[in-house]
Amino acid sequence: MTGATGTVGDAVTEFLLERGASVLGAVRNADDAARLRAGVEARHFDFSMSPAGLDQALEGCDQLFLMRPPAIADVKTYLFPVIDAAQRRGIRHIVFLSLQGVQQNRRTPHYAVEQYLKSTGAPFTSLRPNFFMQNLSTTHAAEIRDDDDVFVPAGRSFTAFIDARDIGRVSAAVLTETGHNGRAYTLSGEQSLTYRNVAGILSDVLGRSIHYRRPSETEYLSRLRKQGKSDDYIAVQKMIYRIVRFNISAFPNRSVRRLTGHPATTFREFAERERGAWKS
Repeated sequence: MTGATGTVGDAVTEFLLERGASVLGAVRNADDAARLRAGVEARHFDFSMSPAGLDQALEGCDQLFLMRPPAIADVKTYLFPVIDAAQRRGIRHIVFLSLQGVQQNRRTPHYAVEQYLKSTGAPFTSLRPNFFMQNLSTTHAAEIRDDDDVFVPAGRSFTAFIDARDIGRVSAAVLTETGHNGRAYTLSGEQSLTYRNVAGILSDVLGRSIHYRRPSETEYLSRLRKQGKSDDYIAVQKMIYRIVRFNISAFPNRSVRRLTGHPATTFREFAERERGAWKS
């Protein structure tokens, strides 16, 4: 599986191992291999490998969990060959970590990957998650921890956040059960929250006042520029939060419960579990 040492990938491996599956974790070097969860076998892999190298990396695999590294925008050059190699190796199922609403957003790399999977006739399932709760404990952790501020240009919109661990649980179910080929699942939490709600929950859990002051898009993008973020990163953030303000990410569902038998994690449960991310 690709992305095995990341937030989602680690959760996928955890729940695959819990189900008794054998897992090969794609790694670029020994440092990455050392970060794999116990019980996962390291396998050298890089998206820039030659076709022969990709074939070798996939030897002995019967399924593939495929996710796009954020740094890779040119999926035709770097992800399409992996799909081709999976087809040559006879892999019977590819689970692709896509994006919520991808079917209406043709400019995203995820859309191109989904279309290529369809065009090749690959047996695949597309997982389309909503905003990760982990964005608040990673990308936005410092401003919450140091400034007691949730600084995103979301206006008064709602978001049905999902816990990355729930994505891992769903992925493991889809990879170890039948009946999912050709399906696409939108994965959202079961509650829809404003960022003011999020700040209130964090205030309760952390025992101090966390604020959401509804910064404008201009204020948010200006901060990113001052932080030295790339133009591509800023453009993606601009697009993401415009989608949020249109409430496209607002709709909860019970896909996690239906696919795994477990209810989706609530934001309060997540905040209690991850409170260390915001402790000074």
